[in-house]
Amino acid sequence: MQKLFWSLRSALFVLWLIATVIPWAVISLIGSIFMRGTPLYRLTTFWLRFAIHGARWICGVRWRVSGRENLEAAHRAGAVVLLPKHQSTWETFAFPQLMPHPLCYVFKRELLMIPFFGWAMARLDMVHIDRSKRAEAWNLVAEQGRRFMAQGNWVIMFPEGTRTPRGSQGVYKHGGTRLAVATGTPVLPIAVASARCWPRKSFMLRPGLIEVSIGPVIPVTGREPDELMREVEAWIEGEMRKLDPEAYA
Repeated sequence: MQKLFWSLRSALFVLWLIATVIPWAVISLIGSIFMRGTPLYRLTTFWLRFAIHGARWICGVRWRVSGRENLEAAHRAGAVVLLPKHQSTWETFAFPQLMPHPLCYVFKRELLMIPFFGWAMARLDMVHIDRSKRAEAWNLVAEQGRRFMAQGNWVIMFPEGTRTPRGSQGVYKHGGTRLAVATGTPVLPIAVASARCWPRKSFMLRPGLIEVSIGPVIPVTGREPDELMREVEAWIEGEMRKLDPEAYA
Protein backbone atom coordinates (compact mmCIF):
# COMPACT_ATOMS: atom_id res chain seq x y z
CA MET A 1 0.00 0.00 0.00
CA GLN A 2 2.84 2.36 0.90
CA LYS A 3 4.62 1.63 -2.39
CA LEU A 4 1.41 2.38 -4.30
CA PHE A 5 1.13 5.70 -2.47
CA TRP A 6 4.72 6.57 -3.40
CA SER A 7 3.98 5.61 -7.02
CA LEU A 8 0.97 7.89 -7.20
CA ARG A 9 2.88 10.80 -5.68
CA SER A 10 5.80 10.21 -8.06
CA ALA A 11 3.45 10.13 -11.05
CA LEU A 12 1.94 13.42 -9.91
CA PHE A 13 5.43 14.88 -9.60
CA VAL A 14 6.31 13.83 -13.17
CA LEU A 15 3.14 15.50 -14.41
CA TRP A 16 4.15 18.62 -12.46
CA LEU A 17 7.55 18.63 -14.18
CA ILE A 18 6.01 18.27 -17.64
CA ALA A 19 3.36 20.91 -16.99
CA THR A 20 5.90 23.47 -15.80
CA VAL A 21 8.95 22.78 -17.98
CA ILE A 22 7.17 23.27 -21.32
CA PRO A 23 5.96 26.86 -20.79
CA TRP A 24 9.13 27.82 -18.94
CA ALA A 25 11.35 26.45 -21.71
CA VAL A 26 9.35 28.46 -24.23
CA ILE A 27 9.85 31.59 -22.11
CA SER A 28 13.59 30.87 -21.94
CA LEU A 29 13.89 30.28 -25.66
CA ILE A 30 12.13 33.56 -26.38
CA GLY A 31 14.29 35.27 -23.76
CA SER A 32 17.44 33.94 -25.43
CA ILE A 33 16.68 36.17 -28.41
CA PHE A 34 17.21 39.24 -26.22
CA MET A 35 19.70 38.12 -23.55
CA ARG A 36 22.61 35.74 -22.99
CA GLY A 37 25.05 34.89 -20.19
CA THR A 38 24.05 35.27 -16.56
CA PRO A 39 20.64 36.95 -17.13
CA LEU A 40 19.51 34.08 -19.37
CA TYR A 41 20.97 31.54 -16.93
CA ARG A 42 18.98 33.05 -14.04
CA LEU A 43 15.81 33.09 -16.12
CA THR A 44 16.17 29.51 -17.35
CA THR A 45 17.30 27.87 -14.10
CA PHE A 46 14.47 29.51 -12.16
CA TRP A 47 12.40 26.55 -13.39
CA LEU A 48 14.54 24.28 -11.22
CA ARG A 49 12.85 25.82 -8.20
CA PHE A 50 9.62 24.31 -9.47
CA ALA A 51 11.41 20.96 -9.80
CA ILE A 52 13.06 20.63 -6.38
CA HIS A 53 10.27 22.32 -4.44
CA GLY A 54 7.77 20.20 -6.32
CA ALA A 55 9.66 17.12 -5.13
CA ARG A 56 9.38 18.51 -1.61
CA TRP A 57 5.70 19.46 -1.69
CA ILE A 58 4.45 16.45 -3.63
CA CYS A 59 6.83 13.66 -2.60
CA GLY A 60 8.22 14.82 0.75
CA VAL A 61 11.84 15.08 -0.45
CA ARG A 62 13.63 17.52 1.85
CA TRP A 63 17.29 18.52 1.93
CA ARG A 64 19.90 19.80 4.33
CA VAL A 65 23.23 21.40 3.43
CA SER A 66 26.31 21.38 5.66
CA GLY A 67 29.66 23.04 5.01
CA ARG A 68 28.26 26.38 3.87
CA GLU A 69 31.36 28.05 5.27
CA ASN A 70 33.34 26.20 2.57
CA LEU A 71 30.95 27.55 -0.03
CA GLU A 72 31.65 31.05 1.25
CA ALA A 73 35.39 30.38 1.00
CA ALA A 74 34.92 29.21 -2.59
CA HIS A 75 32.97 32.38 -3.35
CA ARG A 76 35.87 34.47 -2.02
CA ALA A 77 38.32 32.43 -4.11
CA GLY A 78 36.49 33.39 -7.29
CA ALA A 79 36.44 30.53 -9.78
CA VAL A 80 36.28 26.90 -8.64
CA VAL A 81 35.69 23.52 -10.25
CA LEU A 82 32.89 21.65 -8.47
CA LEU A 83 33.39 17.89 -8.15
CA PRO A 84 30.26 16.30 -6.65
CA LYS A 85 29.07 12.78 -5.98
CA HIS A 86 26.38 11.84 -8.48
CA GLN A 87 23.53 9.52 -7.41
CA SER A 88 20.38 10.96 -8.95
CA THR A 89 18.75 13.70 -10.99
CA TRP A 90 18.11 15.68 -7.79
CA GLU A 91 21.59 17.25 -7.56
CA THR A 92 21.58 18.35 -11.19
CA PHE A 93 18.36 20.23 -10.44
CA ALA A 94 19.37 21.50 -7.00
CA PHE A 95 22.93 22.79 -7.44
CA PRO A 96 22.04 25.85 -9.55
CA GLN A 97 19.75 26.90 -6.68
CA LEU A 98 22.36 26.22 -3.98
CA MET A 99 25.44 27.82 -5.55
CA PRO A 100 26.21 31.57 -5.51
CA HIS A 101 27.66 31.57 -9.05
CA PRO A 102 26.19 30.47 -12.38
CA LEU A 103 27.17 26.87 -13.09
CA CYS A 104 28.64 25.57 -16.30
CA TYR A 105 27.81 21.86 -16.52
CA VAL A 106 29.94 19.50 -18.57
CA PHE A 107 27.55 16.87 -19.95
CA LYS A 108 26.92 14.52 -22.86
CA ARG A 109 25.44 16.27 -25.86
CA GLU A 110 22.58 13.73 -26.15
CA LEU A 111 20.79 15.61 -23.35
CA LEU A 112 20.21 18.48 -25.75
CA MET A 113 17.77 16.26 -27.63
CA ILE A 114 15.30 16.16 -24.72
CA PRO A 115 12.30 18.20 -25.88
CA PHE A 116 11.99 21.65 -24.28
CA PHE A 117 14.40 20.93 -21.38
CA GLY A 118 17.35 20.16 -23.66
CA TRP A 119 16.44 22.93 -26.09
CA ALA A 120 16.57 25.51 -23.30
CA MET A 121 19.87 24.09 -21.98
CA ALA A 122 21.41 24.47 -25.42
CA ARG A 123 21.07 28.25 -25.13
CA LEU A 124 23.10 28.44 -21.90
CA ASP A 125 26.86 28.63 -21.33
CA MET A 126 27.41 24.90 -20.87
CA VAL A 127 29.93 22.41 -22.28
CA HIS A 128 28.23 19.58 -24.16
CA ILE A 129 30.65 16.90 -25.29
CA ASP A 130 30.72 13.83 -27.53
CA ARG A 131 31.96 11.08 -25.23
CA SER A 132 33.01 8.92 -28.19
CA LYS A 133 35.67 11.51 -29.13
CA ARG A 134 37.74 11.79 -25.96
CA ALA A 135 40.58 13.99 -27.24
CA GLU A 136 38.17 16.37 -28.93
CA ALA A 137 35.99 16.40 -25.80
CA TRP A 138 38.91 17.33 -23.57
CA ASN A 139 39.97 20.17 -25.87
CA LEU A 140 36.43 21.52 -25.75
CA VAL A 141 36.29 21.27 -21.94
CA ALA A 142 39.63 23.05 -21.59
CA GLU A 143 38.80 25.82 -24.05
CA GLN A 144 35.23 26.55 -23.02
CA GLY A 145 35.81 25.84 -19.34
CA ARG A 146 38.53 28.47 -19.20
CA ARG A 147 36.37 30.97 -21.07
CA PHE A 148 33.27 30.46 -18.96
CA MET A 149 35.21 30.65 -15.70
CA ALA A 150 36.67 33.96 -16.85
CA GLN A 151 33.06 35.18 -17.12
CA GLY A 152 32.43 34.31 -13.46
CA ASN A 153 30.90 30.86 -13.90
CA TRP A 154 31.80 27.80 -11.85
CA VAL A 155 32.45 24.65 -13.86
CA ILE A 156 30.80 21.49 -12.51
CA MET A 157 31.92 17.98 -13.48
CA PHE A 158 30.79 14.71 -11.94
CA PRO A 159 34.01 12.71 -11.41
CA GLU A 160 32.29 9.32 -11.71
CA GLY A 161 30.83 10.40 -15.05
CA THR A 162 27.39 8.94 -14.45
CA ARG A 163 24.94 8.26 -11.62
CA THR A 164 25.94 5.50 -9.22
CA PRO A 165 23.54 3.34 -7.17
CA ARG A 166 23.14 4.07 -3.48
CA GLY A 167 25.99 2.64 -1.42
CA SER A 168 28.30 2.12 -4.40
CA GLN A 169 31.36 3.84 -5.78
CA GLY A 170 32.17 4.46 -9.41
CA VAL A 171 35.53 5.05 -11.06
CA TYR A 172 36.71 8.61 -10.37
CA LYS A 173 38.07 10.06 -13.61
CA HIS A 174 40.54 12.92 -13.47
CA GLY A 175 38.98 15.19 -16.12
CA GLY A 176 37.81 17.70 -13.52
CA THR A 177 41.15 17.90 -11.71
CA ARG A 178 42.94 18.03 -15.06
CA LEU A 179 40.92 21.12 -15.95
CA ALA A 180 41.56 22.62 -12.51
CA VAL A 181 45.34 22.09 -12.71
CA ALA A 182 45.50 23.36 -16.31
CA THR A 183 43.70 26.58 -15.35
CA GLY A 184 45.10 26.99 -11.83
CA THR A 185 41.57 26.79 -10.40
CA PRO A 186 40.89 25.26 -6.95
CA VAL A 187 38.43 22.40 -6.62
CA LEU A 188 35.46 21.94 -4.31
CA PRO A 189 34.42 18.34 -3.47
CA ILE A 190 30.77 17.72 -2.59
CA ALA A 191 29.11 14.62 -1.11
CA VAL A 192 25.42 14.10 -1.91
CA ALA A 193 23.29 11.30 -0.45
CA SER A 194 20.34 11.73 -2.81
CA ALA A 195 19.65 8.14 -3.85
CA ARG A 196 17.90 7.36 -0.58
CA CYS A 197 15.02 9.55 -1.84
CA TRP A 198 15.52 9.69 -5.61
CA PRO A 199 17.02 6.43 -6.92
CA ARG A 200 19.39 6.30 -9.86
CA LYS A 201 17.70 6.51 -13.28
CA SER A 202 14.25 6.56 -11.71
CA PHE A 203 11.43 8.96 -10.97
CA MET A 204 10.05 6.77 -8.17
CA LEU A 205 10.67 9.22 -5.33
CA ARG A 206 10.48 8.36 -1.64
CA PRO A 207 9.99 10.87 1.19
CA GLY A 208 13.04 11.61 3.30
CA LEU A 209 16.04 13.87 3.82
CA ILE A 210 18.79 14.39 1.25
CA GLU A 211 22.08 15.30 2.88
CA VAL A 212 24.54 17.55 1.04
CA SER A 213 28.03 18.14 2.46
CA ILE A 214 30.28 20.74 0.89
CA GLY A 215 33.97 20.04 1.40
CA PRO A 216 36.93 22.36 1.83
CA VAL A 217 38.39 24.27 -1.09
CA ILE A 218 41.47 22.39 -2.30
CA PRO A 219 44.25 24.45 -3.96
CA VAL A 220 45.84 22.95 -7.06
CA THR A 221 49.25 24.63 -7.10
CA GLY A 222 51.97 22.03 -7.54
CA ARG A 223 49.47 19.16 -7.79
CA GLU A 224 49.06 16.42 -10.37
CA PRO A 225 45.55 15.67 -11.67
CA ASP A 226 45.56 11.98 -10.69
CA GLU A 227 46.91 12.57 -7.22
CA LEU A 228 44.51 15.47 -6.68
CA MET A 229 41.55 13.34 -7.75
CA ARG A 230 42.55 10.65 -5.26
CA GLU A 231 42.27 13.26 -2.50
CA VAL A 232 38.87 14.37 -3.80
CA GLU A 233 37.70 10.74 -4.00
CA ALA A 234 38.89 9.97 -0.47
CA TRP A 235 37.05 12.97 0.96
CA ILE A 236 33.80 12.35 -0.92
CA GLU A 237 33.63 8.62 -0.22
CA GLY A 238 34.55 9.09 3.43
CA GLU A 239 31.86 11.74 3.78
CA MET A 240 29.27 9.57 2.01
CA ARG A 241 29.72 6.91 4.66
CA LYS A 242 28.96 9.51 7.31
CA LEU A 243 25.91 10.91 5.53
CA ASP A 244 24.35 7.54 4.65
CA PRO A 245 25.97 4.87 6.86
CA GLU A 246 23.21 2.29 6.42
CA ALA A 247 23.82 2.25 2.65
CA TYR A 248 27.45 1.20 3.16
CA ALA A 249 26.89 -1.31 5.95
